[in-house]
Amino acid sequence: MLARRALQWAARRGGQRPPVRGLRGSPRARSAMPSWVIDRYGRNEVLRFTRDMVFPVIQYPNEVIVKVHAASLNPIDLSMRSGYGATALNMKRDPLKIKSMDTEFPLTLGRDASGVIMECGLSVSYFKPGDEVWAAIPPWKQGTLSEFVVASANEVSFKPKCLSHVEAASLPYVGLTAWSAINKVGGLNQSNCSGKRVLILGASGGVGTFAVQLVKAWGAHVTAVCSHDAGTLMRKLGADDVIDYKSGSLEQQLKTLPSFDFILDNVGGSTEKWALDLLKKWSGATYVTLVTPFLINVDRLGVADGMLQTGVTIGSKTVKHLLKGVHYRWAFFMPSGPSLDEIAQLVDSGKIQPVIEQVFPFSEVPKAFQKLEEGHARGKTVIDVVNKK
Repeated sequence: MLARRALQWAARRGGQRPPVRGLRGSPRARSAMPSWVIDRYGRNEVLRFTRDMVFPVIQYPNEVIVKVHAASLNPIDLSMRSGYGATALNMKRDPLKIKSMDTEFPLTLGRDASGVIMECGLSVSYFKPGDEVWAAIPPWKQGTLSEFVVASANEVSFKPKCLSHVEAASLPYVGLTAWSAINKVGGLNQSNCSGKRVLILGASGGVGTFAVQLVKAWGAHVTAVCSHDAGTLMRKLGADDVIDYKSGSLEQQLKTLPSFDFILDNVGGSTEKWALDLLKKWSGATYVTLVTPFLINVDRLGVADGMLQTGVTIGSKTVKHLLKGVHYRWAFFMPSGPSLDEIAQLVDSGKIQPVIEQVFPFSEVPKAFQKLEEGHARGKTVIDVVNKK
């Protein structure tokens, strides 16, 4: 994978081999930066703007610092603002309990970033200061609603050339979440997806709009479930069939269609009770849900008991459905620069486009959270970080 990325690097730079570099510093030393942070968990009132957030530093040789030009919000930002997953994420942040500060605050939210490399660690040879990049930052790290963010070079990729920073910032987190579910967990790819019948439940949100485009680009027959007012968008993105979940029993509507080879569930809840009956039996058909109880279990039961309960749940459901002739899987966001490389190629080839509902300036981050909290999204909510007004 690293060798392939090195070849891609060389191709972008006329055949030159990537140099081995030390740390590249900013023109002037800085100790603080503008950022939106929270000092406790709660609703929108906990969001606080500060100009004194600690400037990120490179602590490991494979890290880079990115000047953020644009970021975007995802449902996980609403959840994290309220404290969802705090127990598991704090364990990931400091597994050995060696930090002197026994708190995650002040905490910066935001997972998506599009911007420019400012500094590179000693072992980073794939990027250099000035490169335009995009990334999705894992939720256990400080987020992207800041002027700068630090990331592992393995989490970063060159931004698609055809997109602006605002457009690019809408894609990394939802793209990698969908990629994890469809490709890494579901096993679909460009060579085996053609002709397969794919059902996307919750198709009009960020992950759904990306998933529809991805499997369509790979040749699948796509059925998208959304409300009536998102139908035009779904067809524009390539959906072959669009089902309005408000126009009667969704289960009964879907049962009138031929069985599916793959189902991606962005909705969860009672949907899981009947959705697997829509799969083709004994054919390798797979149901993948992105709505899992892992973080809730750990928050409620503690790390050990929460992980045990989660393991029992996924194990029992997997066996139960396997005996019925279908595969049951959970999927999660996975940070991956190499996967973003592949997504960037699809974007630059015109097969995937960003779907943005609204753009807010950096000064209006609380309004952006409020917009996201209203629900029924038709694409992404993006923050123009360089626009401070």
